[in-house]
Amino acid sequence: MSQASAAEQYTKVSEDEKGIRTIQLNDPKKRNALSLKMLKTLHNNLTSGVDDLRAIILCSTGPVWSAGHDLKELTSKEGREYHRQVFDTCSEVMSLIQDLPIPVIASVSGLATAAGAQLVASCDIAIAAQSARFATPGVSVGLFCSTPAVAVGRAVPRKVAMEMLFTGHPITAQDALLHGLVSRVVPDHQLEEETQRIADRICETSREVVAIGKATFYAQMNLERKEAYRLTSAVMVENLSLEDGQEGIKAFIEKRKPTWSHRNQKVH
Repeated sequence: MSQASAAEQYTKVSEDEKGIRTIQLNDPKKRNALSLKMLKTLHNNLTSGVDDLRAIILCSTGPVWSAGHDLKELTSKEGREYHRQVFDTCSEVMSLIQDLPIPVIASVSGLATAAGAQLVASCDIAIAAQSARFATPGVSVGLFCSTPAVAVGRAVPRKVAMEMLFTGHPITAQDALLHGLVSRVVPDHQLEEETQRIADRICETSREVVAIGKATFYAQMNLERKEAYRLTSAVMVENLSLEDGQEGIKAFIEKRKPTWSHRNQKVH
C-alpha cells in the first residue's frame, strides 16, 4: 500500500476555495481509534501546507466520532517504549491544534470517548450534533484517562471533569454545552451546515489578526490577571500597527467592507 493510500485509510482530507480544510477521521471499523498511525496521519494533515488555510474542520465517518486510543496497541506485548511513543505523539497532536495560527473546529456526531473527547476539548471551537455523547471511560478498563483529563479538565469545571473521569459515564451534548466542552448543539441534520457557516465567517476576517488573537488568548489564560492585561494590552498596540489593523478601522469609519491583506505587515 502506498503512503498516500495508507493515509487515506485513516483520514480523508479536502479543501475548498476559501481555504477551509476538512479532515475526516475515516477508520469506522475501528471506531476511528486514535492509533499511532492515525495520530501521525492527523499530525501530517494538520501541519502540511497550512500557510494559505483559514480554518480546519475535524469530523468523522460512522457512528463513533472517535473511541480514543486503540487498546490493542496498549498491551504488554507492544512494550513500554511503544506506549510512550503513543502518548507522546497524542500529546503533540493535541498541543499542535492550539498552536496552529488558524482556528480548528470539531464537528462532532456520535460518541467521542477518552482521547476522542480529548481531541474535541483541544479544538478551538466544537459543534455537536444533538445525539452526540462524550465520555472518559478509561477507569472502566483499568487505564485512567490522565492525558484526556488535561484537555477536558481545562474545558469543563473541575467537579464535572472528576465525575466523568471517576465514573466513565457519558454526558449528553446538552450537558457538554452546559459545562463548556462544546460551543453549541444543533439538530443532527444541521451539523455540517452549521459548522460550515462558522468556518465561512472566519474566512471573512483577517488571517493575520486571527492568528495574533488565537495565540494571545491561549498565552494569557495561563497568566495572573495583571500579567494577562499587560500582555494583551501590548498585543493590541501591536495589532493596531498592522496593515490589517488599520484597514479594519478605516473601513468601519468609511462605512465599507475591509479589504484584508492577511499579511504581517506593519504600517507604523
